[in-house]
Amino acid sequence: MKKLSIAIMTTALMGISALSSEIKKPECIAPAKPGGGFDLTCRVVQTGLKDQFSRLMKVTFMPGGIGAVAINQFNTTRTDDPNAIVAFSSGSLLNLATGKYGKWTENDVKFLATAGADFGAVVVKSNSKYKTLDQLMNDLKKDPTSIIIGAGGSVGSQDWMKGALLFKSIKKDPRKMRYVAYDGGGDAIAGLLGGSIQVYMGDIGEMTSHLDSGNMRILAVLSKKRLPEPFSKYPTAIEQGYDVEWTVLRGYYMGKNVSTKAYNAWVKAFENAYKTPEFKKIQEEKGLIPLNMAGEELDKSVKERIIKLREIAKETGLIK
Repeated sequence: MKKLSIAIMTTALMGISALSSEIKKPECIAPAKPGGGFDLTCRVVQTGLKDQFSRLMKVTFMPGGIGAVAINQFNTTRTDDPNAIVAFSSGSLLNLATGKYGKWTENDVKFLATAGADFGAVVVKSNSKYKTLDQLMNDLKKDPTSIIIGAGGSVGSQDWMKGALLFKSIKKDPRKMRYVAYDGGGDAIAGLLGGSIQVYMGDIGEMTSHLDSGNMRILAVLSKKRLPEPFSKYPTAIEQGYDVEWTVLRGYYMGKNVSTKAYNAWVKAFENAYKTPEFKKIQEEKGLIPLNMAGEELDKSVKERIIKLREIAKETGLIK
């Protein structure tokens, strides 16, 4: 038994050594301020991959343009950086689909791996007059401009899109939505708690750390069916009669000129981590539903998602 344990430890150390030869200073870039979904995505990989490297992964914040500053840097000065990965979400993919990142497209980065899936959420302060989604939607039906909605993204972002789909579900023009854009979920939550906005279009995963505070109330989760614990008590918009669903894919990309060796080393690190109970635990703690893909499988899936997002963007009038 002792020999077997030594063999397993030796194999693990050899794996770490092989990864370390390509990835000496692992770093995750969260392209926003601390506290939002990108922060969450980097914390997942920082903890979930800690046993894959000889040193703890660094988390760096790079706010600006909901990912625009980061993708620009990784297409100019850090195109071949083997150590750094950048957090992305379905919002980033929507920005690529609608041209929000200027000349950069989905072909200008290497999509690497997923952290898991998250879902949109309609959130209000705990002392809000809105106790149910129906109450909120009835007021929007009467006067679409009567409620201030905010989120960590500009007009046309995925967070704006969640609100737009709610408007469309009651046959109201999304362009009439009173929307306040914040640079990240952390700022948007502060805006909600401070009274600058009445409704926050967020993600269920980033709400995990706030559930025990009692400061906010979740009116609806934008998933097709109820999520497992600890979110099973929150009703979906669909079950409340509003046909709105928004799945948030959370993952990571690298610069397009990263060597195949370094890219494959990262892919291997994720594939190893996906098999561990530790990675499943961190997904659960961060409110993510397991959706584990890496390498070519993810790249293909992302390209397909962007095609669908372009179709939705046309339906909501974002692009022609």
